[in-house]
Amino acid sequence: MTEFALELALPAARPRRFLHRALTWSLCAALAAGAVFALAGPVTALALGPVDKVVVDKSARSLTLLRDGAAVFTADISLGKSPQGQKQREGDERTPEGKYRLIWGNPDSTHYRAILISYPSKKQAAAAAAKGEDAGGGIMIHGQRQWWRFLTRSPLTNGCIGLSNFAMDVVWNAVELGAPIEIRP
Repeated sequence: MTEFALELALPAARPRRFLHRALTWSLCAALAAGAVFALAGPVTALALGPVDKVVVDKSARSLTLLRDGAAVFTADISLGKSPQGQKQREGDERTPEGKYRLIWGNPDSTHYRAILISYPSKKQAAAAAAKGEDAGGGIMIHGQRQWWRFLTRSPLTNGCIGLSNFAMDVVWNAVELGAPIEIRP
């Protein structure tokens, strides 16, 4: 091939190479977006509207939002390292069981977003005090510092109820402060 013919062939190769790279990056972006969508679920779940009650089933590792007694959303949860049984004291890494209220929300939590549960009740605090212990507190429903950690399925809390950040968005938009929460064994 002559030098002149080589110069003519090179410009034709550049657009082809550019097109190949553009298609490769577009395909990678589409696959990444699809993976995020598959892990998070449909975005329409964010528009649930207000719910009446939150039910946490510790043994099933699930959180369910109820409206008029019917489930409108269910999400997987993560609990602490020792989730079985009722929370007795500060530091036992258990999630309390019983009926409480959602009393405060923090949109800028270090755990993405967080909603405080009204644990301990006066009765629970008195029982712990009678033993000379602190009942603990600061039990929350919260998202994750690093969203991908929820995929590991390892214990991600010290007694709180951990959700994926997507599920936390759904809960955040659907519950109102004062809403009841029931945490079952």
